[in-house]
Amino acid sequence: MGSLPTESFSVQEQQQLNMDDTSRKEREQWLLNSPDPPSLWHEVVGSLRGTLSSSRTKQTCSRRAFSLLQGLFPILDWGRNYKASKFKSDLMAGLTLASLSIPQSIGYANLAKLDPQFGLYTSVVPPLIYALMGSSREIAIGPVAVVSMLLSSMIPKVVDPVTDPVAYRKLVFTVTFFAGLFQSVFGLFRLGFLVDFLSHAAIVGFMAGAAIVIGLQQLKGLLGMSHFTNKTDVVSVLESVFTSFHHSSWYPLNFVLGCLFLIFLLIARFIGRRNKKLFWIPAIAPLVSVILSTLIVYLTKADKHGVKIVKHIKGGLNPSSAHQLQLKGPHLAQAAKMGLISAVIALTEAIAVGRSFASIKGYHLDGNKEMLAMGCMNLAGSLSSCYVATGSFSRTAVNFSAGCQTVVSNIVMAITVLLSLVLFTRLLYYTPIAILASIILSALPGLIDINEAYKIYKVDKLDFLACIGAFFGVLFASVEIGLLVAVTISFAKILLNAIRPGIQLLGRLPRTDTFCDISQFPMAIKTPSILAIRINSALLCFANTNFIRERILRWVTEEEDELQENKRTTIQAIILDLSSVMNIDTSGILALEELQKKLTSNGIELAMASPRWQVIHKLKLAKFVDKIGTGCVFLTVAEAMDGCLASKCAAISNC
Repeated sequence: MGSLPTESFSVQEQQQLNMDDTSRKEREQWLLNSPDPPSLWHEVVGSLRGTLSSSRTKQTCSRRAFSLLQGLFPILDWGRNYKASKFKSDLMAGLTLASLSIPQSIGYANLAKLDPQFGLYTSVVPPLIYALMGSSREIAIGPVAVVSMLLSSMIPKVVDPVTDPVAYRKLVFTVTFFAGLFQSVFGLFRLGFLVDFLSHAAIVGFMAGAAIVIGLQQLKGLLGMSHFTNKTDVVSVLESVFTSFHHSSWYPLNFVLGCLFLIFLLIARFIGRRNKKLFWIPAIAPLVSVILSTLIVYLTKADKHGVKIVKHIKGGLNPSSAHQLQLKGPHLAQAAKMGLISAVIALTEAIAVGRSFASIKGYHLDGNKEMLAMGCMNLAGSLSSCYVATGSFSRTAVNFSAGCQTVVSNIVMAITVLLSLVLFTRLLYYTPIAILASIILSALPGLIDINEAYKIYKVDKLDFLACIGAFFGVLFASVEIGLLVAVTISFAKILLNAIRPGIQLLGRLPRTDTFCDISQFPMAIKTPSILAIRINSALLCFANTNFIRERILRWVTEEEDELQENKRTTIQAIILDLSSVMNIDTSGILALEELQKKLTSNGIELAMASPRWQVIHKLKLAKFVDKIGTGCVFLTVAEAMDGCLASKCAAISNC
């Protein structure tokens, strides 16, 4: 190193040079001699244990088995303290929930292009399984509009529900089986982050687009049309509507009846929102609509004058559908793909709903356990004539407002629906299709959140791009295209941040040992001839190493030019703050080696501060620590700065 005048050191720097060198070296050894991090196999096993058991203390075999059962079935934990007072609240909530679930389930089955009883079946078995395995107290399980529309948009591309309803139904059960299988795997192996690729902004846009598409799909029932497009994009739907108007293949009585009850439902919804104590009015309004409209059609014989009715609904207990699963054949790969998409959408909606109400009640919801519960209930559902079930926001809000205390309200709801299947399905023969359409339409406004979209626009423009991408993709193409656009934009945002991570020049805050970004804190003081640089990336990998290396070298050149203009010393050392880097791959290590060679050839020392566990472990295995020297690895940026200053002082003394 070149000769440096002693006067170039300030009084503060001289004091820092007098720190206890022995103590600093001891702390460096703590870092360098840390134990090896756990292997990938140990992490996988640990994930399974964490999912299935919440206890980490040493236990006997019997206690460990009971803890495992409690992890799988939370009802064994809270059920021991269940009281009669809670059951009273859950009973009322469950009955209120059933009054909303019965008409909605029939309507959603119609939306999924299935017979009405399959919607009711889906409101029996999945809620019962979830009550045993789920941890949310408020969530209401059953069929939902978005998933029903998703199935009706994907499966008819493979099997036509009109020409071959049996094959269509079998494929629905197979898709449900795969959806449950994927959800279970996500939960067991803690793969919840896969669901997070559908960002909040993408979900807002997707839900709004899906709500409009679902609403347009209901024009078939609302207008009493016999022929309607199987496509879900807005252009195809509107073309189908105009064609029906042109050929007069619609019946005004359906429209009048549907609109009258739609107005009634919207008024009931408005009353419930204005006065929380009257939550029961919008909850029972759909059932009242079904009863009144059925009586009107029966008494006036309106079905003889063009009013479309439900007709026969097969009653009884859920029949087995295990023999109908198509786990072999030409459609297996397509069923698996559709199951994966359905699993992700269903999980996203359920976890968002569950966490929203859990935060209100002040308890934590384990996403991985929820995934496992959802997976098991859909696996069971696929074997008992159900299609994909998940948590419904509208029914969960009713359940919450009705004062539910535990998931027993789901059990009450399921038993009530089962009794209706056994005893009352014949009474629904004359229920008009237009009423089911109006019930679905009345639930759609809750899926469109304009205020949240505006908030996203103000906060993050890239997030808003994902939001409108999902919205227009669903609206003008298809559900799959909308999801693909949203995920692509979200991935592009992640890649942009990964490829061009934040790299900051650090300075010491006055009168502290804290080093911060000098752009954010202009009062931070840069140390002459030493550059402290922080890499703000969780992973130093092949995607960003070239950018990081070139950026550091450019800063070194710019800093040297500035020092030469001011006739000051050249750069003596570079300190890399790796506290934000959680892991590194071989490309990252190679880039550090190339950087170190380049700096060394220019007479500049490279030091590292705060390397994380995985990073220092891999750098030791790659012998990179040996190349730069153990004396160039420090616990903190402050200690690295002191070490480099001491090295400068030693260089001066030797000159």
